[in-house]
Amino acid sequence: MRLELTEEEAGILREVLRTHLGDLSAEIANTDNPAFRRALRNRRDRLARVHTALGEAPAVTSSS
Repeated sequence: MRLELTEEEAGILREVLRTHLGDLSAEIANTDNPAFRRALRNRRDRLARVHTALGEAPAVTSSS
C-alpha cells in the first residue's frame, strides 16, 4: 500500500502515533492478562514501525 501525505499531515500523524504509543506502553505496564498484554505489544510494535516509516523514531522500545 502506498500513502501520500503532506508534511503537515505526516506531522499530525507522527504526533498522534507518538501519543498513542506512550498510552499503549502505560496500558501494557498496567495489564495483568498475559494474552491482552501480548496483543497490546503487537499493536505497539506495528504502530512503532509506521511511526518509524514516517521519518521519526518512536519514543518507546519493545522491551516493556
